[in-house]
Amino acid sequence: MDRFFGFDLGDAESAIARLYKEDQVVPEMIPVAGEKSFITAYAQLNSGELLIGEKACYADNVTKRRIRFKSHFLTDSSSASDIRSFAAGVLGELYGSGDLIQNEETSVYVGCPAGWDKNAREHYREIFERAGYPPVRIISESRAAMVSACQSKHLQIGVDILSKPVLVVDIGSSTTDFAYIMGGKEVEMRTAGEVKLGGGLMDEILLEESVASAGMFRKKIQSVFDESDPWRTYAEFAARRLKEKYFSDEDYWSRNKCVESIVLHYNLPVKLTLKMDRDIADKLVNRKTDKLGGRSFHEVFSASLEDVRDSITGKQPELIFLTGGVSKMPAIRQWCSEVFPDAVIITATDPEFSVARGLAYCGRIDEDLKEFKEDLDKLVRSNTIEEIVGRHITTLYRDAVDTLVDPIVSKVALPIFEKWRSGEISKLSDTDVILQQEIGAFLSEDEARELLAGPITSWLRPVVEELEEYTVPICIKHRIPYTALSLKSYLSVSDIDIKVDAKELFAIKEMTILIDSIVTALLAILLSTFSFIPFFADPSGIMVGIITSVVLLFLGKDKMQEKMLSADIPKAMRRLVPKGAFSSRMDNISASVKEEFYKSLETEKNDEIRTRMVEEISAQITNTLVKMAEVVEIPLG
Repeated sequence: MDRFFGFDLGDAESAIARLYKEDQVVPEMIPVAGEKSFITAYAQLNSGELLIGEKACYADNVTKRRIRFKSHFLTDSSSASDIRSFAAGVLGELYGSGDLIQNEETSVYVGCPAGWDKNAREHYREIFERAGYPPVRIISESRAAMVSACQSKHLQIGVDILSKPVLVVDIGSSTTDFAYIMGGKEVEMRTAGEVKLGGGLMDEILLEESVASAGMFRKKIQSVFDESDPWRTYAEFAARRLKEKYFSDEDYWSRNKCVESIVLHYNLPVKLTLKMDRDIADKLVNRKTDKLGGRSFHEVFSASLEDVRDSITGKQPELIFLTGGVSKMPAIRQWCSEVFPDAVIITATDPEFSVARGLAYCGRIDEDLKEFKEDLDKLVRSNTIEEIVGRHITTLYRDAVDTLVDPIVSKVALPIFEKWRSGEISKLSDTDVILQQEIGAFLSEDEARELLAGPITSWLRPVVEELEEYTVPICIKHRIPYTALSLKSYLSVSDIDIKVDAKELFAIKEMTILIDSIVTALLAILLSTFSFIPFFADPSGIMVGIITSVVLLFLGKDKMQEKMLSADIPKAMRRLVPKGAFSSRMDNISASVKEEFYKSLETEKNDEIRTRMVEEISAQITNTLVKMAEVVEIPLG
């Protein structure tokens, strides 16, 4: 895609931003119907011409006129038709001005309230598709506002948004949208989402106060509003702009006049003067109204914040990002501070455009992520990861052997020796099979995996550093923090994602090396013990020693060992073999046993071990990279 459009279709006003894929930092606002922020209204003239924006509010000779229809989308089926007509009118304006070109490689990102479910979003997308739009994607308005903040150089809060729990509060004209975002991902809340409370209610109160102060023209103005909903809506929009002007610098306007006059051209022209001051500002937020069930804007907004706070099951937000027409009101920040006293509160610099710009940013980010994942896929499908792991696999195997041999002796060999001494194992030759089973079982236990965690973590560091020579350029190319694909983040936690099954490290032949060493140690201890018994045993022991010596002379050492392996040595004689002697013997041969393992890696088992472990570990690293890529930047799905 070459260009991305962000369409913030609001219930009261709309805005469109455009962002080029290359050579543009900030999305530009595109004027529609002569305004960057244009009224969400359309009118069908008798001539067939379709008007949108302010002109549609008071045009004559119309067959159909609609305003403020988006807020009824979920409850009134006719709203879909109105949205389609308005969207078609906007599309015509874009084509007519040349801001959008037929068959151009572009996409349009349209905002919707965070509370809309997947079905509502898909229905909404289809409306734009039927209206003739290029490929459309629907993104929640609160998330778009967050993206805008994240990309904004003015705010410089991208790191906070991506690393801390954030609450985005988007105050529109008819609804207030809440989105809780943790680690860049929107988290569903039990309640909140979309609340039927917007700045439009304040516009109505301001208009009512202005009409009440109109003196002799009050009845005439009220008559116009009763007979002409378009002119009433037009006056509300004028009130809205004056309200936002006042709250953009409340301290200044509290000392200066904040007034605007409009002329209502209905039958005979009549002038209405709109005024904002401290008293009216207080009424806008604190006057109770039947539309809110007898409560004020302040009461409903604060109650909604409390509902949001109570519905969050994770960490409470550390950052609150405010956007929407009335978000600059100091009172809004104060109410947020009362409910979330520990949160930092930030307001968009131009809240009326933040959603549209965020939607355009979403398009480019989406395209960047698509290309980013394609480049990552190329790396994954190449042999690079396997080659890196292969160059380091010998170190991992050696570290694993150094870590596991001694625990195997203490946890497996010594208990089996005790079973032989007590007579539970009748012949030494039986220990081969038993050792093989017990060692295999030990290597499958959590204890063995936990023992390997340290060596694996140490081994991963040089592997990760070498791998980052390939991942960092991919991140830089697509304007993504290089840490997004850094496995180093997994090295500081106890339960790292890259795991090696201890049992898979040792094939049968490797286990045979260890088993043979243990059995050989047993035989050596038996021979040496029985040979020296005459010097410290009782008469029966002396006789055993003499017999053993004679047998050794007659059969030779090898034959004697063979006989002892198959012999069912009496328990009394087995108890003559001290436990400490076996333990000491195993300690002495530990180094030579490990050396035998190393040799097996370099000779007959090298290819098998390398192939098995390289494939397994490379697959785990690949899966981890893919998972990390899925949450790069801000997920948009």
